[in-house]
Amino acid sequence: MCQHAPECPTATSADRAAALPVSPHPEQGWSLLCNGLLLFEDTGELLPDGQIIAPHRPLGVPA
Repeated sequence: MCQHAPECPTATSADRAAALPVSPHPEQGWSLLCNGLLLFEDTGELLPDGQIIAPHRPLGVPA
C-alpha cells in the first residue's frame, strides 16, 4: 500500500503508527495512515483487518 521510500511500517508491525498519514481528519479525531491503519487521537487504532487496538496513551508524568 505504501508508496514512500523508505517504505512505512506495515499495519501489523509494532511501530505501525509511524506510517505517514494519507487522509488526516484532526477535526474528527482520526487519521488514515498509508498502511491502512486508522489512528485515533486517543491513541486507539483500527487495523485494516478490523482488529481493535485499545488506546495506550501515557497516564502522565509524576511531578
